[in-house]
Amino acid sequence: MHLQLSPDSNACSLVRAQQNSRMSISRPNLRLAPLCVLLVAGGCATTRDEGVSLVVPESHVEVSPSITATPPAPVEVAPKNRVGDEVAVRAISLVGVPYRYGGADLDGFDCSGLVYFIYHDLGFDVPRTAADQQRAATHIERRRLRPGDLVFFRTRGRGVSHVGVYVGEDRFVHAPQTGKSIELRSLDDDYYGPRFIAAGRFVPRDSG
Repeated sequence: MHLQLSPDSNACSLVRAQQNSRMSISRPNLRLAPLCVLLVAGGCATTRDEGVSLVVPESHVEVSPSITATPPAPVEVAPKNRVGDEVAVRAISLVGVPYRYGGADLDGFDCSGLVYFIYHDLGFDVPRTAADQQRAATHIERRRLRPGDLVFFRTRGRGVSHVGVYVGEDRFVHAPQTGKSIELRSLDDDYYGPRFIAAGRFVPRDSG
């Protein structure tokens, strides 16, 4: 290790060391003062106009540790709901298509036919009726709804009788009944709000 000492430094207060890496003394080390004199007198160092050059064992050098910037912790980003978003977009694009009992194509849809059409068009095998779709889907809490999830209602009888596609912001797209068209409604709607009974998911949120 080679150390460069400036003649105007106080007791070797500034040291530049090089041994595959650079090291520096952060404060004066008075213990090196007599060592500087002894080494120069003993021929271990050469006096020059610009300073003194000498060799000092590394054990005698007090080195301040290098300071390295700590990289920021990676930010965990939730995976995108790509398939679910596509389901929601397709549902919204069908708003205005007429309701048709038993329909599952562009000529018209009933509620479960709308879900069946969208998911099958994306390559997913889902049941045909609202009750079967509810049984086949993974149950989720309402507060965890994501675009593309399904919302189920009891509009008659004891079980599920109606289904819609959740599209975000507490809204869903559905095919209501004969004489009407596919529409966008709120989950807090005076009619559908009290009749909401379950939510389900066919596509995991990290899919896509």
